[in-house]
Amino acid sequence: MHRKAFLVFAVLALAATAAAAQNAAQGVTRNEIVLGSIQDLSGPIAAFGKQARMGMQLRIDEINEQGGVHGRKIRLVVEDSAYDPKKAVLGAQKLVNQDKIFAMVAHIGTAQNMAAMPVQFEKNVINFMPLTAAREMYEPFHRLKFAYLSSYYDQIRAALPKLAKEKNAKKVCALYQDDEFGLEVLRGAEAGLKAVGMELAEKTTYKRGATDFSSQVAKLKSSGCEVVVLGTIIRETIGTIGEARKTGYNPTFLGSAAAYTDLIHKLGGKAVEGFYATHTVQHPYLDEASQPLRFWANKYKTKFNEDPTVFSAYGYNIMEAFVAAAQKAGPNLTTDSFIKAMDTLVMQPDFFGGPGATFGPRKRLGSNVSRLSQIQDGRWKVVSDYVSP
Repeated sequence: MHRKAFLVFAVLALAATAAAAQNAAQGVTRNEIVLGSIQDLSGPIAAFGKQARMGMQLRIDEINEQGGVHGRKIRLVVEDSAYDPKKAVLGAQKLVNQDKIFAMVAHIGTAQNMAAMPVQFEKNVINFMPLTAAREMYEPFHRLKFAYLSSYYDQIRAALPKLAKEKNAKKVCALYQDDEFGLEVLRGAEAGLKAVGMELAEKTTYKRGATDFSSQVAKLKSSGCEVVVLGTIIRETIGTIGEARKTGYNPTFLGSAAAYTDLIHKLGGKAVEGFYATHTVQHPYLDEASQPLRFWANKYKTKFNEDPTVFSAYGYNIMEAFVAAAQKAGPNLTTDSFIKAMDTLVMQPDFFGGPGATFGPRKRLGSNVSRLSQIQDGRWKVVSDYVSP
């Protein structure tokens, strides 16, 4: 009887151990939550990657100083993709298989995320709020996808018709990067114009990494377009507008959140005055009128010895959202409990001027609203309320 009882106990213990192992999530220990992020730290948008990493680290340091999430400290492991999808895959393989991360947070780049997500999903690793506004970050639906930014498509679709009407533009053109990012901006422009009975009068492309935009600008100028939509990032935005000004071509230029960075006015100078861009989170200047935003910006500068940027704010906000969901998931943090917490998560509007966000069992984008800013007197100034497409 004793032997039979022992065997029953042993079987039950093994079953319990197997169930616990099945429910346990990698990257979660008694004292730690390990997160991964892939940033561009040495490529064309390395400034963005560095700033996003520091923004995340600031929030991590704050929460760790307060005791962590249910007693677990957060540790962030960052890999460099150099904005190369192939390197992003290698980075994802290391983070998922070697570092055993719980979730991938704020991974930068559309093509890079598209390449890395299959590696993550195979091991049940969440892709949490990547730094790209591509619709693929939440469509098609996948339980492991959670998106942060209103899509480039929706941003341009909402802003372009209003701006074209305001400028009384009869012709609208587009210049865009010849990849998925640029195509999303183009599709948004076409959809926005179609809704008001217009279409693009001209469109032209450039290859990623291009530095000469003279032929594209000449084509736009000859078309006589009064508004030009730019599916560009930093160098291409400055190069295109600079070339246009040099040739005496002065249309209204509209970019997406990819061009909403202080580097545009810092590097572009007077040529980029008047440039419009869509965005969701406001750039944090050190002398902002908002006391909470000004306090945060100065805290960031004290810690990292440089001014914060909108990408610093992105990183901080994304980590704040992760912490909120992990806290809500409770002490038994697993992938399933985290997803369940996200399915009912409500984020209030933040002190960066960003909108609130809500998620649900079939809702993987927190908010699809965006607003417009313009470069005035060498800095970004908000010129519209949030609008939904």
